[in-house]
Amino acid sequence: MKDYPTLSKMGVLHPKQIVSYSVNSIGYTDVLRIVYERPKGSILPQTRTYKFPRVQKGAPADSGTNGAAAVMESNPALHAAIEELKSLLEKKAKVQNIAHEIIEELRLLEEDIALRSEYIRALVSKI
Repeated sequence: MKDYPTLSKMGVLHPKQIVSYSVNSIGYTDVLRIVYERPKGSILPQTRTYKFPRVQKGAPADSGTNGAAAVMESNPALHAAIEELKSLLEKKAKVQNIAHEIIEELRLLEEDIALRSEYIRALVSKI
């Protein structure tokens, strides 16, 4: 969990089970929904929802007056969580691609071995 401190603070205990996430806004709150792939028979939830209140910041209203307008921005914790989720899912996709490549190479190796053993059997039968 050292790699994902924000997710850890949010209570995410099994980051390797995360398969996707989505972010929506409802009023002045951003809602992060994380979807998990749980083992069969698990009592843990398939999804968890986290709410992040928007942060109010002051911005100049216009150049002619000294007034300030309130601007609502996303919570910095939400940005940190999204970055960690992106990196987590990218690592997961990379590992899956490597695993797929290894399986494909094994399949090709098995084909080569089968062809060579067939050739050697044919040579032996000629003796």
